[in-house]
Amino acid sequence: MCPNNVNQYFGKDLEAMSFANNYHRWILSEFLPYLGSSVAEVGAGVGNFSSLILETNINRLVTFEPSRNMYPLLQEALRTDKRAKAINDLFDNENTNECFDSVLYVNVLEHIEDDASELANVRDAIAPEGHLLIFVPALPWLYSELDRQVGHFRRYTKKNLIELTQRAGFSVVKARYFDVAGIIPWYINFTLLKNSISGGSVSLYDRLVVPTMRVIEGLVPPPVGKNMLLVARKA
Repeated sequence: MCPNNVNQYFGKDLEAMSFANNYHRWILSEFLPYLGSSVAEVGAGVGNFSSLILETNINRLVTFEPSRNMYPLLQEALRTDKRAKAINDLFDNENTNECFDSVLYVNVLEHIEDDASELANVRDAIAPEGHLLIFVPALPWLYSELDRQVGHFRRYTKKNLIELTQRAGFSVVKARYFDVAGIIPWYINFTLLKNSISGGSVSLYDRLVVPTMRVIEGLVPPPVGKNMLLVARKA
């Protein structure tokens, strides 16, 4: 979701991240035990992460994507799987009568200006004991020109993301920093040098760095990271 014009948004960050298959699988592995059988994905984009969700044993996936540019591509990505449904709109309880076991925000919540109201709203669509699954950019001092260009209102800290979800009526199951190795490359390339992101650089990092860091961070959770991952249960 983009704060400026969600109907036309087709960000370079989204195109570049389509090359981050290992990265997305790593994120999904953290969320997998909490998915349940009925899942909603908010801000699904062109369906890169949605397609990975559909590789699991879920029974139902409802995706929400307001962009007129991305929505047709999302529809095409989900076309052959009868478990999936795409909605060309922002998430709202009126858009679906379903109650979900989990709702995912993967690189989406930072695009929403009033993130507190968003989480309070989505709580009503989650089943009792269901889960809210969030992945966001971390560390405010890493905020860059690229963040601004792609419509990020903020980068989060562990403390403020936990407090945000608790105020919305969730109890936090786990919250941790993610991708410590990405901090320095991001700071140099985007915060200092103000470079643009590219599919080639994302692909290289995804192939050479992510598999090793997935193993290391699985053994020793980092005290800091380029991103934040949070799992919360409906209280």
